[in-house]
Amino acid sequence: MEKIQHSHVQARGLKLHVAQIGTGPKVVLFLHGFPEIWYSWRHQMIAVANAGFRAIAFDSRGYGLSDHPPEPEKANFKDLVDDVVALLDLLGINKVFLVGKDFGAVPAFMVAVIHPERVLGVITLGIPFLVPGPVGIQFDLLPKGFYVLRWAEPGRAEADFGRFDVKTVVRNIYILFCRSELQVAGENEEIMDLVDPSTPLPPWFTEEDLEVYAALYQNSGFRTALQVPYRCSQLDYGITNPKVTAPSLLIMGEKDYFMKFPGMEEYMKKGIVKQFMPNLDITFMSEGNHFVQEQLPEQVNELIITFLNKN
Repeated sequence: MEKIQHSHVQARGLKLHVAQIGTGPKVVLFLHGFPEIWYSWRHQMIAVANAGFRAIAFDSRGYGLSDHPPEPEKANFKDLVDDVVALLDLLGINKVFLVGKDFGAVPAFMVAVIHPERVLGVITLGIPFLVPGPVGIQFDLLPKGFYVLRWAEPGRAEADFGRFDVKTVVRNIYILFCRSELQVAGENEEIMDLVDPSTPLPPWFTEEDLEVYAALYQNSGFRTALQVPYRCSQLDYGITNPKVTAPSLLIMGEKDYFMKFPGMEEYMKKGIVKQFMPNLDITFMSEGNHFVQEQLPEQVNELIITFLNKN
């Protein structure tokens, strides 16, 4: 971990926190989800650097040690796409492998669709091919108390989270998102109420890890994090022909709650997703949950490095 170098890069008017390791000619850019941060990729960054690649991860705008945009309530996925391209330009990188987890998969897909000339390959974890917009996830089929719908309501998550310190919020979300069932609150409860305070952290997520996350989210808060992804996923981003032709890999835990989203298991297991990603390979990990890259890092690292070496 101490070999990972940290810096800030001025991109599109904001200072973005960038972590890097490795000096190989081919570059792997990691894009985090929520409640994650650059640190979520610690195991993968070191592994791909040791395999001869240059590994880069950054805190998305408004997350961790990166600046908030001037108007966080207007932030959206196109901003993340433009940030990725600007970062590549500033670092002098022409083409890159993109690795996205959770909502970090969305800008990975969008960059591959909008800027295919910049992409060597795409790996996503926990999310099959989706572009945000009104025809994406069928939100109307999800239970009303589902966390995605609750957190999309301005002010609701802020009030829920505000009852606890940041460390407890991150802890609760990690515990919740490890489960294989959808996280649905009853009419008279909030999402944070779904976690029993006595529930231990998963064995692969230490108190030291939690301290790192808590410090980073203490710095940034959740203002931009609730906007992107939860309050901008229904915007129309004008993508009319969503297809990724680059070599691609989807790593999916069989115990990831995302498998319970309406139609998602069929979308992946019947190969419908390959209509949009014709060069896609899919690996299902029988014990994997939503945090598979932290839960089973050696297995995930092997899958990633095999893909990188092949392409």
